Amino acid sequence: MADITLTIDDEPVTVPAETTILKAAEKLGRQVPTICYHEHCTANGLCRICVVEVDGVKPLLPACLSRVSEGMKVITSSARAERSRRTILEMLASAVDLSQAPEIQKFIDDYRADPARFPEAQRREYPVLDDNPMYIRDYSKCILCWRCVQVCADDAQFTYAINFKGRGFDTGIGTFFDKPMPETTCVFCGQCVGVCPTGALKSKRESLLEQGFSLDEIIQATRGGTKRRRKSP
Repeated sequence: MADITLTIDDEPVTVPAETTILKAAEKLGRQVPTICYHEHCTANGLCRICVVEVDGVKPLLPACLSRVSEGMKVITSSARAERSRRTILEMLASAVDLSQAPEIQKFIDDYRADPARFPEAQRREYPVLDDNPMYIRDYSKCILCWRCVQVCADDAQFTYAINFKGRGFDTGIGTFFDKPMPETTCVFCGQCVGVCPTGALKSKRESLLEQGFSLDEIIQATRGGTKRRRKSP
C-alpha cells in the first residue's frame, strides 16, 4: 500500500494510505483531543471533540475517522477548531454530571470552556441503577460515547446486552425492554466499566468503598449468590 505525504500544522509527515488524521498527528507528536475514541474500539466520531481544519474542505473533519490524502494540509488547533471544541465541552457540562470525568475536566480547563455558559440547559438526570452485584449504572454521567455498547458487541464480547435507546435528548444506553442486567445476556466481564470515561459505569465495590462502607459490608453487598456446581460427567 502506497505511502501518503501530507502536512500537519505546517510540518510534513509520511504515513501509510488509509491512516487517519489522528494517527498521522500522533506520529508528529501532536495530541488531538478525543473523548469517544478508544484505541481498542471502532471509531465512530460521535463526540466531535477531535475536529480539525483541512485546507479546501468547508466543514471541520473528525480526526479519528478522516483518512489522509496526498498533499492534504491539516491544522489541528485553528481558532475555528478550538471554538468548536470549547462549545462542545460547554454543552456537555451544561447537561451531564462530569464530576468523575477527569480527562474531560482537563479539556475544559485547557480550552477555557465555561461550564456555566448555558445555565438554562436541561440536565440529563436519571436514578442510579443498582441491579446486580458487579457494577452500578449512573446514566446522569453518561455522555453517549458508545464505548460500552461497542465492547459489549462486536469489538470484544459479542454479548449485545446493552444498546442505544430513545431518541433526541432522551437517547440513552439501556438493556432490551429495560430488563435488569442479570436478566440480559450480560456475562459481567467488566469491559464496559473499563472503557467508560465518565464513571457512568462503575465497579460496585469501588462505589461502596467511596461511600465509606466497611470491607465486610462491601463483600456482603457484592456476593453473587450460591455458585452452581458443575454436574459430574
